[in-house]
Amino acid sequence: MNELEKYFKYRQDLIDQYIKGDMNKHEYLNKNLDAVLSLREKPFKYLDSIEKCLFNYQYFNAKAKSAKMISHTYSDYEHKNLYLEKVKYYYDKKDFATRKTLELLDFRGIDAYFIKVRSSYLKGKLFEIIMEDYDMILHSANDSILSLLRRERVFDEKIRISKIDHYINAKY
Repeated sequence: MNELEKYFKYRQDLIDQYIKGDMNKHEYLNKNLDAVLSLREKPFKYLDSIEKCLFNYQYFNAKAKSAKMISHTYSDYEHKNLYLEKVKYYYDKKDFATRKTLELLDFRGIDAYFIKVRSSYLKGKLFEIIMEDYDMILHSANDSILSLLRRERVFDEKIRISKIDHYINAKY
């Protein structure tokens, strides 16, 4: 088993623990961040496989969520804004990995739709991308990815409950 396979197996173990209630979302996010940072593999420069794309997605998603959690600890605008800029940077990198994943799959085996969220900020923005052949769920609010999904006719305009609703709507 290579390092990426070990990471994805460990991540699945974390998800199982979260689902069972053995940890909360904050704990899950911290353990997942520790896992991606501890790997010898760092974000890949060349995204030429689904596995590399999905790793970069997970890596930058974990970094974005971590920066967001840190931003909440600051009350002064300067420090808070510094971390919020990092959040945007990491989410942009995550969305690049998402786009590359979709292109490598040629949009096959994809089901995408808006999801029902409690956050007023994310209502009508956050969508879920189900990768049926990879048993993977991605999320984005990126307009260009949304346009691509619509153009490729894999986006359902109906709002649905997320496959991982409890996780998506949990605060951290």
